[in-house]
Amino acid sequence: MHTEIHIDKDICIGAGQCTLAAPSVFTQDDDGYSTVLPGKEDTDDPMLREAARACPVSAITVSDRRWAERAAP
Repeated sequence: MHTEIHIDKDICIGAGQCTLAAPSVFTQDDDGYSTVLPGKEDTDDPMLREAARACPVSAITVSDRRWAERAAP
């Protein structure tokens, strides 16, 4: 089962907790804000949800793609 990752750039403060929790998925851009590494937008990394929980401003949303496809009209 794969997941999709969304980072709300409007509330991200660049704390980097996601990068510490899941360095194989997240990095920080030139401005210091979190971003998903290329090719990791649809991943099932076991640390992904922990990285989302570690975000101090809850800027990261992780959703189950298979569930989202079923829920779509």
